[in-house]
Amino acid sequence: MLEVRNISTYYDDSRVLNSVSLKVAQGEMVAILGRNGVGKSTTLKSIMGLVTPRSGSILFKNEEIRGRSAFYIARKGIGYVPEERRIFPGLTVRENLIMGLKTGWHRKIGGKWTIERVYSNFPQLAERDGTLGGKLSGGEQQMLTIVRTLMGGPELVLMDEPSEGLSPTMAKTIFSIIEDIHKEGLSVILVDRNLAYTCTMTQRVYIMSKGSIGFAGPGREVLQSKEIQAKFLAV
Repeated sequence: MLEVRNISTYYDDSRVLNSVSLKVAQGEMVAILGRNGVGKSTTLKSIMGLVTPRSGSILFKNEEIRGRSAFYIARKGIGYVPEERRIFPGLTVRENLIMGLKTGWHRKIGGKWTIERVYSNFPQLAERDGTLGGKLSGGEQQMLTIVRTLMGGPELVLMDEPSEGLSPTMAKTIFSIIEDIHKEGLSVILVDRNLAYTCTMTQRVYIMSKGSIGFAGPGREVLQSKEIQAKFLAV
Protein backbone atom coordinates (compact mmCIF):
# COMPACT_ATOMS: atom_id res chain seq x y z
CA MET A 1 0.00 0.00 0.00
CA LEU A 2 2.71 2.48 1.02
CA GLU A 3 6.36 2.41 0.05
CA VAL A 4 8.81 5.07 1.21
CA ARG A 5 12.08 4.93 -0.70
CA ASN A 6 15.21 6.69 0.50
CA ILE A 7 13.64 10.00 1.47
CA SER A 8 15.81 12.79 2.86
CA THR A 9 14.00 15.70 4.49
CA TYR A 10 15.43 19.01 5.62
CA TYR A 11 14.29 21.94 7.75
CA ASP A 12 16.11 24.83 6.09
CA ASP A 13 19.70 23.53 5.85
CA SER A 14 19.38 20.97 8.66
CA ARG A 15 18.92 17.41 7.45
CA VAL A 16 16.44 15.54 9.64
CA LEU A 17 15.85 12.39 7.58
CA ASN A 18 18.65 10.57 5.78
CA SER A 19 17.58 8.00 3.15
CA VAL A 20 14.63 6.62 5.13
CA SER A 21 12.83 3.64 3.61
CA LEU A 22 9.84 1.67 4.91
CA LYS A 23 6.82 -0.26 3.70
CA VAL A 24 3.27 -0.82 4.89
CA ALA A 25 1.10 -3.55 3.38
CA GLN A 26 -2.68 -3.46 3.04
CA GLY A 27 -4.24 -4.05 6.47
CA GLU A 28 -0.89 -3.98 8.26
CA MET A 29 0.03 -2.01 11.38
CA VAL A 30 3.66 -1.04 11.82
CA ALA A 31 5.40 1.05 14.46
CA ILE A 32 8.14 3.65 14.21
CA LEU A 33 10.15 3.87 17.42
CA GLY A 34 13.20 5.76 18.59
CA ARG A 35 14.50 8.36 20.98
CA ASN A 36 13.29 11.95 20.91
CA GLY A 37 14.48 13.99 17.96
CA VAL A 38 15.47 11.12 15.65
CA GLY A 39 12.91 11.96 12.94
CA LYS A 40 9.80 9.91 13.72
CA SER A 41 7.33 12.80 13.45
CA THR A 42 9.15 14.21 10.43
CA THR A 43 8.74 10.85 8.70
CA LEU A 44 4.96 11.01 9.20
CA LYS A 45 4.85 14.65 8.09
CA SER A 46 6.86 13.79 4.98
CA ILE A 47 4.39 11.05 4.07
CA MET A 48 1.44 13.37 4.73
CA GLY A 49 2.83 16.21 2.62
CA LEU A 50 3.26 18.61 5.51
CA VAL A 51 6.97 18.80 4.64
CA THR A 52 8.48 17.81 1.31
CA PRO A 53 11.54 15.54 1.14
CA ARG A 54 14.31 16.90 -1.06
CA SER A 55 14.96 13.48 -2.52
CA GLY A 56 13.52 9.99 -2.60
CA SER A 57 10.09 8.62 -3.43
CA ILE A 58 6.81 8.05 -1.59
CA LEU A 59 4.39 5.69 -3.32
CA PHE A 60 0.81 5.25 -2.11
CA LYS A 61 -1.06 2.54 -4.00
CA ASN A 62 1.62 2.84 -6.71
CA GLU A 63 1.12 6.60 -7.12
CA GLU A 64 3.97 9.00 -6.42
CA ILE A 65 2.81 11.44 -3.74
CA ARG A 66 6.09 13.11 -2.76
CA GLY A 67 5.63 16.83 -3.31
CA ARG A 68 1.84 16.63 -3.32
CA SER A 69 -0.19 18.80 -0.95
CA ALA A 70 -1.50 17.42 2.34
CA PHE A 71 -5.02 18.09 1.06
CA TYR A 72 -4.44 15.93 -2.03
CA ILE A 73 -2.87 13.13 0.01
CA ALA A 74 -5.78 13.15 2.46
CA ARG A 75 -8.23 12.89 -0.42
CA LYS A 76 -6.31 9.91 -1.74
CA GLY A 77 -6.93 8.03 1.50
CA ILE A 78 -4.27 8.82 4.10
CA GLY A 79 -5.43 10.10 7.49
CA TYR A 80 -3.21 11.87 10.01
CA VAL A 81 -3.58 12.04 13.79
CA PRO A 82 -1.09 14.70 14.94
CA GLU A 83 0.68 14.69 18.27
CA GLU A 84 -0.85 18.06 19.16
CA ARG A 85 -4.44 16.72 18.66
CA ARG A 86 -5.57 19.97 16.97
CA ILE A 87 -9.29 19.69 17.53
CA PHE A 88 -11.46 22.78 17.03
CA PRO A 89 -11.92 23.93 20.64
CA GLY A 90 -14.76 26.33 19.78
CA LEU A 91 -16.81 23.67 17.98
CA THR A 92 -18.90 20.95 19.58
CA VAL A 93 -18.00 17.27 19.39
CA ARG A 94 -20.56 16.77 16.61
CA GLU A 95 -19.27 19.77 14.68
CA ASN A 96 -15.69 18.51 14.99
CA LEU A 97 -16.77 15.18 13.54
CA ILE A 98 -18.56 16.87 10.64
CA MET A 99 -15.34 18.77 9.88
CA GLY A 100 -13.69 15.40 9.26
CA LEU A 101 -15.97 14.55 6.34
CA LYS A 102 -14.58 14.77 2.82
CA THR A 103 -17.12 15.60 0.13
CA GLY A 104 -17.32 12.89 -2.50
CA TRP A 105 -14.79 10.56 -0.86
CA HIS A 106 -17.05 9.78 2.07
CA ARG A 107 -19.92 9.18 -0.31
CA LYS A 108 -17.75 6.89 -2.47
CA ILE A 109 -16.97 4.54 0.40
CA GLY A 110 -20.61 4.34 1.36
CA GLY A 111 -20.37 6.45 4.51
CA LYS A 112 -18.68 3.65 6.47
CA TRP A 113 -18.00 5.96 9.42
CA THR A 114 -21.06 8.07 10.16
CA ILE A 115 -21.79 10.10 13.28
CA GLU A 116 -24.36 7.50 14.27
CA ARG A 117 -21.82 4.70 14.00
CA VAL A 118 -19.19 6.73 15.84
CA TYR A 119 -21.58 7.35 18.72
CA SER A 120 -22.57 3.69 18.78
CA ASN A 121 -18.91 2.60 18.97
CA PHE A 122 -17.79 5.43 21.24
CA PRO A 123 -20.62 6.20 23.68
CA GLN A 124 -18.33 8.48 25.68
CA LEU A 125 -18.32 10.88 22.73
CA ALA A 126 -22.08 10.49 22.28
CA GLU A 127 -22.54 11.73 25.83
CA ARG A 128 -20.50 14.82 24.94
CA ASP A 129 -22.28 15.52 21.64
CA GLY A 130 -22.99 19.20 22.35
CA THR A 131 -19.86 19.88 24.41
CA LEU A 132 -17.24 22.24 23.02
CA GLY A 133 -14.01 20.48 22.08
CA GLY A 134 -12.01 22.74 24.37
CA LYS A 135 -14.01 21.50 27.36
CA LEU A 136 -13.09 17.83 26.84
CA SER A 137 -10.46 16.01 28.86
CA GLY A 138 -7.14 15.21 27.20
CA GLY A 139 -8.19 11.63 26.62
CA GLU A 140 -11.53 12.66 25.15
CA GLN A 141 -9.78 15.11 22.85
CA GLN A 142 -7.46 12.37 21.64
CA MET A 143 -10.42 10.06 21.06
CA LEU A 144 -12.17 12.83 19.11
CA THR A 145 -9.06 13.46 17.01
CA ILE A 146 -8.78 9.80 16.04
CA VAL A 147 -12.46 9.41 15.27
CA ARG A 148 -12.60 12.69 13.31
CA THR A 149 -9.83 11.25 11.12
CA LEU A 150 -11.92 8.11 10.54
CA MET A 151 -14.82 10.27 9.34
CA GLY A 152 -12.75 11.07 6.25
CA GLY A 153 -12.67 7.41 5.23
CA PRO A 154 -8.89 6.81 5.19
CA GLU A 155 -7.30 3.54 4.14
CA LEU A 156 -4.04 4.31 5.95
CA VAL A 157 -3.83 6.23 9.24
CA LEU A 158 -0.65 7.87 10.56
CA MET A 159 -0.72 8.25 14.35
CA ASP A 160 1.81 10.43 16.13
CA GLU A 161 2.14 9.76 19.89
CA PRO A 162 -1.57 9.05 20.56
CA SER A 163 -0.94 8.17 24.24
CA GLU A 164 1.24 11.21 24.98
CA GLY A 165 0.23 12.96 28.20
CA LEU A 166 -2.60 10.54 29.02
CA SER A 167 -3.16 8.58 32.21
CA PRO A 168 -2.35 4.85 32.02
CA THR A 169 -6.07 4.05 32.04
CA MET A 170 -6.91 6.44 29.21
CA ALA A 171 -3.82 5.38 27.26
CA LYS A 172 -5.06 1.79 27.45
CA THR A 173 -8.43 2.94 26.09
CA ILE A 174 -6.77 4.76 23.20
CA PHE A 175 -4.68 1.70 22.32
CA SER A 176 -7.85 -0.41 22.39
CA ILE A 177 -9.45 2.01 19.92
CA ILE A 178 -6.41 1.74 17.64
CA GLU A 179 -6.60 -2.07 17.76
CA ASP A 180 -10.30 -1.94 16.93
CA ILE A 181 -9.88 0.28 13.87
CA HIS A 182 -7.01 -1.90 12.68
CA LYS A 183 -9.33 -4.92 12.90
CA GLU A 184 -11.68 -2.99 10.60
CA GLY A 185 -9.03 -3.44 7.91
CA LEU A 186 -7.28 -0.08 8.14
CA SER A 187 -3.52 0.10 7.71
CA VAL A 188 -1.76 2.01 10.49
CA ILE A 189 1.65 3.59 11.11
CA LEU A 190 1.99 4.12 14.85
CA VAL A 191 4.54 6.34 16.57
CA ASP A 192 4.38 5.99 20.34
CA ARG A 193 6.73 5.66 23.30
CA ASN A 194 4.84 2.84 24.99
CA LEU A 195 7.15 -0.01 24.02
CA ALA A 196 5.04 -2.84 25.41
CA TYR A 197 1.89 -1.83 23.53
CA THR A 198 3.49 -0.79 20.25
CA CYS A 199 5.62 -3.91 19.94
CA THR A 200 2.71 -6.19 20.86
CA MET A 201 0.07 -4.52 18.69
CA THR A 202 2.05 -4.12 15.48
CA GLN A 203 3.21 -6.64 12.89
CA ARG A 204 6.58 -4.99 12.33
CA VAL A 205 8.72 -2.30 13.95
CA TYR A 206 11.09 0.28 12.51
CA ILE A 207 13.51 1.93 14.93
CA MET A 208 15.06 5.24 13.92
CA SER A 209 18.45 6.55 14.92
CA LYS A 210 19.85 9.94 13.87
CA GLY A 211 17.40 10.34 11.01
CA SER A 212 17.84 6.84 9.56
CA ILE A 213 16.31 3.41 10.06
CA GLY A 214 18.57 1.49 12.43
CA PHE A 215 16.43 -1.61 12.88
CA ALA A 216 13.52 -3.27 11.11
CA GLY A 217 11.89 -6.45 12.32
CA PRO A 218 9.19 -8.01 14.52
CA GLY A 219 8.20 -6.24 17.71
CA ARG A 220 8.75 -9.33 19.83
CA GLU A 221 12.44 -9.22 18.89
CA VAL A 222 12.65 -5.68 20.29
CA LEU A 223 10.88 -6.67 23.50
CA GLN A 224 13.18 -9.64 24.01
CA SER A 225 16.45 -7.90 23.15
CA LYS A 226 18.02 -5.71 25.82
CA GLU A 227 20.79 -4.98 23.33
CA ILE A 228 18.41 -3.42 20.79
CA GLN A 229 16.67 -1.43 23.50
CA ALA A 230 19.96 -0.14 24.91
CA LYS A 231 21.31 0.77 21.47
CA PHE A 232 18.27 2.55 20.06
CA LEU A 233 15.73 3.30 22.80
CA ALA A 234 17.42 3.89 26.16
CA VAL A 235 17.59 7.54 27.19
